[in-house]
Amino acid sequence: MTGPQRIVCLTEEPTETLYALGEQHRIVGISGFTVRPAIARKEKPKVSAFTSAKIGEILQLKPDFVVGFSDIQSEIAAELIKHGVEVWISNHRSVDGILDYIRRLGALVGASGRADAYADELRRGLDEIERASAALPRRPRVYFEEWDEPPITGIRWVAELIRIAGGDDVFPELSIESLAKHRILADAGVVVQRAPDIILGSWCGKKFRPEKVAARPGWQAIPAVRDGELHEIKSPLILQPGPAALTDGVREMARIIQDWSKRLA
Repeated sequence: MTGPQRIVCLTEEPTETLYALGEQHRIVGISGFTVRPAIARKEKPKVSAFTSAKIGEILQLKPDFVVGFSDIQSEIAAELIKHGVEVWISNHRSVDGILDYIRRLGALVGASGRADAYADELRRGLDEIERASAALPRRPRVYFEEWDEPPITGIRWVAELIRIAGGDDVFPELSIESLAKHRILADAGVVVQRAPDIILGSWCGKKFRPEKVAARPGWQAIPAVRDGELHEIKSPLILQPGPAALTDGVREMARIIQDWSKRLA
């Protein structure tokens, strides 16, 4: 067997990807936020959060490879590197980036063929959704909220999936910002001006409260609030740059947009 034999996954997307590729036997530790696949929580020890990790417990697992995501985990990565652990921190932020990530992770564990086939399957699924959405008589304007206090808008892969599902993100200029702090709305009133037809909430790690959103000053004038088009997409389905977003996440978006379109017909 080639490639690393004892992998610790600091976020959910490498865990979901390795299970999808049939390489879960290599995983010796996972993120405590992991919910996909459900069996991973039962089988694998949880050794990290997103911005923190149990370094001692990770080292006891004797990993030969640790996979993490983004600059947010740079301190964890640095600490592990100081202990001689090989670390890969990916930084993909787009739909194409997610597909490429799957291919690269597959190659690292000697499963290039399966990873390529899986990425191709995911791409076909996205193409099918995009073809269906192209038939919509009208595209809704969509506001995606990743956090509420302060309001943070959606990242690039989220905006791209909204487009694939048949909508248009109302903050495309912010979606290209990789860091959440650069997607904070200093004035939430600007959402009123952009008049979204649909509001999608995915508050990272906590339940979306549509009634609180609807009660914000001036928001009663927003078409989405007026028409009751406030919907939650569970954060594990859309905020992880991995398979979940390209499957259940985008499908849920497409369902909401299709239902909105039918209501207008």
